[in-house]
Amino acid sequence: MTIEVDVVTPPCASVPGVFQDEQLHTPPSPTEMSAAEREMLSLKQAAAQRLCAGCPQMVDCLYRAVVQVDVSGFVACTTEHDRAEMRRQLGIEIQQAATTPYGTARVGGGPVSHEAVMAARHAHPRDTCHQLAERLDCSTSTVKRHLRRAREQQANPVVTAAPASAPSIDAVLDAFDQLESSRQVA
Repeated sequence: MTIEVDVVTPPCASVPGVFQDEQLHTPPSPTEMSAAEREMLSLKQAAAQRLCAGCPQMVDCLYRAVVQVDVSGFVACTTEHDRAEMRRQLGIEIQQAATTPYGTARVGGGPVSHEAVMAARHAHPRDTCHQLAERLDCSTSTVKRHLRRAREQQANPVVTAAPASAPSIDAVLDAFDQLESSRQVA
């Protein structure tokens, strides 16, 4: 007896060249492109959107990319900017994983928390970022990232509280429908 499983491979896996195009991930500024380059980018985006829109997993992929995991690049007919706008409309914020996105976690006491960096800055306000990094046994870029996050939080305080539960699939689809780019998917 043979059991056959009908597996539908999503377009992002079967035609990866379309979705892994660097211009879809980080499009250049329109002023940096010629008319021909803008037209080529528009064609690439349209091809990726057509493939995504026809995927049977598109709704699940969109929900996960907006609500559960902050992925990069072009996913579920959306760019990173589109998904950030949808999260803003839905009033949700994705908490980043405690692990570092590249390589392994640093050796020692584990990742440095935001609170530890802010406490060190408060205790030693005249220290440079390099000195704080030495005190915390982390990289200077880690200190800078946490200090930048604190400045951004001060400049843009969150006015609305995060919802108690995750938004429904319908709410995510409604937010998707509000995007300018979703009107191009047909």
